[in-house]
Amino acid sequence: MATPFHVPASVRDVLEGYRRAHDDAAARLWRWESGAWVLLHPADDEAGGVPGESAAPLATKDEHEYRIEVVGPSAERARVDAEFLAGTLQRIFMLEGEMQSMSAEIAERYEEITLLYSISEILGSVISLEEAAGTILEEVISTLGARRAALWVHDPRRDELYLAASVGMAGQSGPVELSDRGSVTAEVFRECRAMILDPNDIFPRGDFDTGATRRGYFLSVPVSYTPPQGETRTVGVINLVGRTSNEPYTAGDLHLVSAIASQVGAAVENGRLVAETLRRERLVREMELAHDLQLKLLPSTEQFADYATVAACCVPAESVGGDFYHLFRLSGGRFGVMIGDVSSHGFGAALIMALTMSAVTIHASEGEPPAEVLRRVHRAMIGELETTGMYLTLFYGVIDPAAGRITYANAGHHHAFRIPAQGDAERLGATDPPLGMVDLDGYSEAHAEWNAGKDLLFLFTDGLPDALGEGEIADERTLLDLILRERTDEPERLLERIFALTAAGAAAAPPDDRTAVLVRI
Repeated sequence: MATPFHVPASVRDVLEGYRRAHDDAAARLWRWESGAWVLLHPADDEAGGVPGESAAPLATKDEHEYRIEVVGPSAERARVDAEFLAGTLQRIFMLEGEMQSMSAEIAERYEEITLLYSISEILGSVISLEEAAGTILEEVISTLGARRAALWVHDPRRDELYLAASVGMAGQSGPVELSDRGSVTAEVFRECRAMILDPNDIFPRGDFDTGATRRGYFLSVPVSYTPPQGETRTVGVINLVGRTSNEPYTAGDLHLVSAIASQVGAAVENGRLVAETLRRERLVREMELAHDLQLKLLPSTEQFADYATVAACCVPAESVGGDFYHLFRLSGGRFGVMIGDVSSHGFGAALIMALTMSAVTIHASEGEPPAEVLRRVHRAMIGELETTGMYLTLFYGVIDPAAGRITYANAGHHHAFRIPAQGDAERLGATDPPLGMVDLDGYSEAHAEWNAGKDLLFLFTDGLPDALGEGEIADERTLLDLILRERTDEPERLLERIFALTAAGAAAAPPDDRTAVLVRI
């Protein structure tokens, strides 16, 4: 005989209430099971057999057939009471079913809310995306019974998906090309559309993330991020492969994973921003280091204070640049002055600048004539200049106060002037084209008068006049007029005025390195 637990408590209460209200009547509840009628209530009734003719059918959503029978009173009354009880119990069974469904749904929603809350805590407490994703996927597998869970994240630089984390059975680990038309993962990302597949749904290559053709049920959901301002963009894909219950994934499962994907999307974007911030901070530190190192390559003017009055300044347009100057104490009281300007700026120009300074230091320190120094420097640099497509203007002059002259070689550097004690500036014009333009066998030299202690050598790069923005000729003239008006002043103060004059324009004009050298000896 069936036990009372088959009957909802509310149904038993109604049947017992009917019995207490009628001394001469009782109600019995029957169910058809395994080819026979089974008495469900009263549980302690030993009566067997089948429901009587007065029994009324009871419709429920249960797969079994039920009858409600009233015994004791007259047949007519038993029939009427049975029909009344059948209608009442039918509504009770319906409500019980709805309550059970609602309870199951509430329990399921509670489980989902608990999972989402847990994921929120994980994402809030773990910085590493990979570590957080692994923990989240473990929670997802536990809740949904997947055999494998994987998070694929978009790499914009390579335009492919890489495996950020996976748990469960082994599967695909290599990158997923977004152009791959045989990959479910790639299509879900491209279309930003979730997919539920079963073992009979085979893609052209059968790749369900695992690299095999049949791995059971499959759920793939795009991971998206919506910024405070801007359009939503897809940043990855979450895949669930296989199922321990061997049941297909449902729309409810898709809804839950989509909610999880929304949280993960924000974490993926945050992780990307953190990585980008760290990369930029590292780049800034490296640029600052490169800037400091480059400026340290330039000689300090103080070491020549007992020999000549020198002022020099180099301001790269970026952290590093292609402008440079060099100073040499030579035998016989002579003084070597060099200025160079690489045809670009930034890291490429800085590399050429460093290599040129190294070559210059070797050859100019040996006291070779200016033309020979340029020839040797060109031979040392020709390979790098041809490879990079850059060229280099270079002026090298040797001042001999005792002989009253300056000897120089000028490879295309236009801004080189002798400022005499009286009269206009004298341009020390180009003797050859810039290094890297023409492969010359030799370089030429020129000479100019030099009045010791009175004349001033003024060298600068084109970034300095360009910052004034009035045109090449007018800008150069402005700088020369400033020097000519105040030529008797100390070179250091003259240099400060020059850079003060060009500072405002340099901030507004297209960036270029600015370098100037003033020498009196």
